[in-house]
Amino acid sequence: MTVTPAPAPAEPAPTPAAPAQPAAPIIDQAGFDGWKQGFLARHGGDRRAQYERELAGLSPDPSVIRLDRNQPEFSRPAGAYVQNAVNATRIAQARQRTDRVPWDVVQRYGVPSEILVGIWAQESAFGAVQGDYDVIRSLATLAYDGRRRDWAEDQLKNALDIVVDGKRSRAGLKGSWAGAMGQTQFMPDNYLRLGVDQDQDGAVDIWNDDADALASAANLLAQGGWKRGQGWGYEVTLPAGFDYSEAEGAKHNWRYWSSKGVVLARGGSPNDAEALEEATILLPQGARGPAFLALPNHYVIRRYNNSVSYALAIGLTADGVAGKPGLSKAWPEDAPLSRDQRIGAQRALTALGYDTQGVDGVIGANTRAALRRWQIAEGRLADGYLTAALADELIRKAG
Repeated sequence: MTVTPAPAPAEPAPTPAAPAQPAAPIIDQAGFDGWKQGFLARHGGDRRAQYERELAGLSPDPSVIRLDRNQPEFSRPAGAYVQNAVNATRIAQARQRTDRVPWDVVQRYGVPSEILVGIWAQESAFGAVQGDYDVIRSLATLAYDGRRRDWAEDQLKNALDIVVDGKRSRAGLKGSWAGAMGQTQFMPDNYLRLGVDQDQDGAVDIWNDDADALASAANLLAQGGWKRGQGWGYEVTLPAGFDYSEAEGAKHNWRYWSSKGVVLARGGSPNDAEALEEATILLPQGARGPAFLALPNHYVIRRYNNSVSYALAIGLTADGVAGKPGLSKAWPEDAPLSRDQRIGAQRALTALGYDTQGVDGVIGANTRAALRRWQIAEGRLADGYLTAALADELIRKAG
C-alpha cells in the first residue's frame, strides 16, 4: 500500500476504543415471581409441588442475561474465536487424550476419537472447566428474560425432572451459565435422551466419568446423523470471479463446486463418499478470510452448538490431532461487533426490506442471508459478512 507523506508529522492515531460493555440488566423480582407462577401453571402438572420446592426462594441471575447477550461465537469475528480455540497447546493436549476415548465407543457410534477430544477440549478443557452455575437458576433466568423463553422453559422442566427423579442432586446440578452440564456440556434434554452409562455403574455421570461423557457426546452426534468414514469439511481456494452469493446457500456435490473452479487448499479431492455429498461453501469472515467446503458432518457438529465458528473450532482441532496441516489462508484481524452494532444492523436490514427473521443481536444464518440480499441489490460483493464499518453504514442508511 502506498502512503502519501503528510505535510507535517502527524500525531499517533488513537487506539480504537473497545466496544462498550452492556449495562447490567435490570432485574424485577416481582416480575420473576410472576413468571415462575406462570411456568408452574404451564409445566407443573402432577409435579407442581416438587418443582415449586426446587424453585423456592430463587432470584434471577443478572450475569446470565449479560452473558446470553454477548456470546463470543456470535459477537467475535470467526478468526478470533477459532484462533483462540485451536492452537498448538490444545491440539497437543487433545492428542494425548485420544486413548481416553473407549474404542468400543468409536466402533459403536462411528464418530472419530479426534472429533470427540475436540469437543471435550472446547466444552470443558477436558473436564477442568465445567461451570459452577446453578443450572436450574440459570435456565429460570433465561426463561424469565424471554429471548428464548419456550426453549429455556423446556430445558428447565428437564433439569427439574433430573432432580425430582433422583438422577442428580440439586447441589450437584452445576454447569455453564446457559445450563450446559458436565465434561461435554450437555443440555438437560440431551442428558435425559442421549446420556450413556458407558461404565454401566447405574448412573450417567457426565461430570466425573470421562467414559460416560465421551460416549454421550458420541451418541448425540450419531443420533444427529454423523456419517461414518467422512470428515467435517475442507479448506478450499475460490477462483477469481467466484459468485460469493452462492456461499451458505444451496448445497451441491463436489463435481458442481469443482466445475466452478473451487479446489481444495491443500490439493487432492474429497474421498469418494464425501464427493457425492451435498456440501456448502462457508465464508465465516467474508471474502478476505479462509473459505471452507462444509460437508454434512459439519452440520452435525452444529447440533452441539449452532455456530459456524464453534463447528470450525471442533473440526480444525480434530484435523490438528490427526496431524493435518493448519489453514493456508490467514484470518483477517477485524474488530468485534458491539451489541448495539449487531442489533442496529439487524433492525436496519429489516427496515430496508431485508428481513433478518428477528432482532436478537445474534449474527446467524438468517442475518447473513439478509445481508447478502442487500449486498446483491447494492451491487456489492455478496459475501454476507458484517463488519463494524458495514454495520455502521446500514444503521445510517436506515436512519
